[in-house]
Amino acid sequence: MADRRIGVIMHGATGRMGYNQHLVRSILALRDQGGIVLSNGDRLVPEPILVGRDGDKLRRIAERHAIERWSTDMTAVLADPTAAIFFDAGTTRMRAGLLGRAIDAGKHVYCEKPVAEDLHIAVALARKARSAGIKHGVVQDKLFLPGLLKLAMLRRSGFFGRILSVRGEFGYWVFEGDWQAAQRPSWNYRKADGGGIILDMLCHWRYVLDNLFGAVRSVSCLGATHIPERFDERGEPYAADADDAAYATFELEGGVIAQINSSWAVRVKRDDLVTFQVDGTHGSAVAGLHRCFTQHRVNTPKPVWNPDQPQLMDFQAGWDEVPDNMPTENGFKAQWAMFLRHVAEDGPWPYGLEEGAKGVQLATLGLKSWRERRWLDVPPLDI
Repeated sequence: MADRRIGVIMHGATGRMGYNQHLVRSILALRDQGGIVLSNGDRLVPEPILVGRDGDKLRRIAERHAIERWSTDMTAVLADPTAAIFFDAGTTRMRAGLLGRAIDAGKHVYCEKPVAEDLHIAVALARKARSAGIKHGVVQDKLFLPGLLKLAMLRRSGFFGRILSVRGEFGYWVFEGDWQAAQRPSWNYRKADGGGIILDMLCHWRYVLDNLFGAVRSVSCLGATHIPERFDERGEPYAADADDAAYATFELEGGVIAQINSSWAVRVKRDDLVTFQVDGTHGSAVAGLHRCFTQHRVNTPKPVWNPDQPQLMDFQAGWDEVPDNMPTENGFKAQWAMFLRHVAEDGPWPYGLEEGAKGVQLATLGLKSWRERRWLDVPPLDI
């Protein structure tokens, strides 16, 4: 057995998602546990190389976590022969250009979604990566969540029978930024900076629906900008002209109907920040990020509508929790480990940039559906 070091260029590690989920809880966690064991017994140890525009932030992060290399010179970092992978978790507007440069430099690429704002650019990027012969991937973290893994297990077991419908609720109140600081960066709410919840979240819902319930065949989407003015990181007011809520309905392969509401202007009265209810002929399930509850048809109560008296049935009591029989860990870390194995020994990897382009396709059609106020089919992508 031998230790193999692999340099991972990380752009966007000064942001919330790039720092918490990708740097600290994934790459550094894998490094600190001694890497991942490959099929030949070797250990592959990732070594982060931070790159960005703010040298002071990069230096502080590097010192805090014993990271040896950081730089504000993207060109020099991409020319580093010890760096095999380029990862981006920066702004959507910059992503395609950075990935293109990394591919030209011969780096394997991995990135957050959306991979681009424009479908043609997303498709061209996937083709470019394939033609270059490099490994490539896009983050699809929700497939690795314990709650959704339990839904996948239930489906494989035949628990649902024939799936009829999926209802998703995602979101929380993002403070406007005046009397209480916002939890998300201001660019999320400006069209000019690539903001908007439809572009952000329909990319997620594409891979969730495709992989768990059936390929998306058509979409009807209504967006809204509920909060038209917000305050930026300096406390200055700005026009929030990007959509902060999306109400979408999808037709899936096999006749399944999915409805998913996504909002940064909703207050939470449910078990989690995202929940999915799946109804089938034989049973139903409700899952959040971690927990999942089921109700089989033999345990389904038989309510009778009577608005003239208070409801006496305790509907919550009729659900059983799916136990944590499967070992799971941070979903971002789990997918990073898969991608590192894919790079090192061609391990299985179904999450290439082609999947990222599918997400951009659905978001693009969602925006068009909103503009034109009509249903749109989702055709196969020629990539």
